[in-house]
Amino acid sequence: MEITSSTMVKPAHAVPRPLVGEKVPLTVFDRAALDIFVPTVLAYRAPAPSNEALREGLLKAVAPYPHLAGRLALDDQGRRFLHVNNEGVLLIEATVPVDLADVLVDGRMAAVVEDLYPAIPEKNIGAALLQIQVRWSRGRHMLPSSRRRRPLHEHVFHRMGDGGARRKGLRDADPIPRPCENHRTPKHADAGVRPPVTGVHVWRRRHLCRRPHGQDKKPHGVTVHFTAEFVADLKAHVGARCSRFQCLLAHVWKKITAARDLKPEEYTKVRVAVNCRGRADPPVPMDFFGNMVLWAFPRLQVRDVLNSSYGSVVGVIRDAVASIDDEYVQYFVDFGGVADANGEELLATAATAGTMFCPDAEVDSWLGFRFHQLDFGTGAPSAFIPPDLPIEGLMIFVPSCKANGGVDLFMAVAEEHVAAFEQICYSLD
Repeated sequence: MEITSSTMVKPAHAVPRPLVGEKVPLTVFDRAALDIFVPTVLAYRAPAPSNEALREGLLKAVAPYPHLAGRLALDDQGRRFLHVNNEGVLLIEATVPVDLADVLVDGRMAAVVEDLYPAIPEKNIGAALLQIQVRWSRGRHMLPSSRRRRPLHEHVFHRMGDGGARRKGLRDADPIPRPCENHRTPKHADAGVRPPVTGVHVWRRRHLCRRPHGQDKKPHGVTVHFTAEFVADLKAHVGARCSRFQCLLAHVWKKITAARDLKPEEYTKVRVAVNCRGRADPPVPMDFFGNMVLWAFPRLQVRDVLNSSYGSVVGVIRDAVASIDDEYVQYFVDFGGVADANGEELLATAATAGTMFCPDAEVDSWLGFRFHQLDFGTGAPSAFIPPDLPIEGLMIFVPSCKANGGVDLFMAVAEEHVAAFEQICYSLD
């Protein structure tokens, strides 16, 4: 690979934008998000837009979201905040002397892809929160990117924004991001206020929640393509109204539990990311740019996951997600406010690389991201390459680039469970 250009590009604003120059504190939702960059890659067949056209498009897309061109900084007390200073987005241009047809097989990478991404900064303070690498190879154009997941999600820093923010940025660029006062300020001053723990848990004060033990072996990345026809059959198998996400999660939960060959009396749960924008009271606008995700934890004994009907397992998932309501959202805000008032540090319970979730799992739904529709004028991407999943049991559902209505599952599975999982992943028995 040869890097031909590395530039910090800054969007030009025709009129002054709100928030520019502001020092925006991180919300309790931002602080709960993973403190990582999330890399993704989109591959496009030739002919593709020129780098110049992509650069201009990038600047137009970023302009309504000044957070993306900002930087994380530290205040006098050592707490991180977002400085909306228009320092810019990192744009790297590079060429690769290979034909992507040789490394892309059935929409997936058949070779190591680490070099496709911009180098991830070791520290996030002062680093570009959105980093995009435009790369030409023989016959295709690639858009690797990373975002810091702290308030955001190509490299994008995750704590910059969650999936809802990312989806909005991909779809259009209308409104200005703005603070949501109702859900950034605690309503209660009672020191006893805390989030309910039934079926849901997020943070603990002073210490992390218990996690599964880690191990040195890296999990195997598994990709499963579910066609639109399979999803329709799966919904029919549920026997009741349900979403694509609910029926697919129930299906994968059953299959990975069977592949793990767990004891029937063991308990297994799934950490499910829940978008809280529409669940807050009053609702937060869907164009709110930032993090507003909490987690639900459907939990069952292994025997019940395996032997219960699809409809019953979907019901458990639905009930757990429904418990993340307006009262819980406000409890969470209050919990963070009380901790701040008492000078207590909150530590996120998100798993770190190398964690083994077994017998549990974690799921993120990217079904609303519409990567498969991201057309720069010469057609939709031919492949989407997800980030590396270094946590066993972590799964992501993504719209398929292969067929309309299909869904791709990317999951990290322990090596000893891969063969069994792949053998049964399409069975509805």
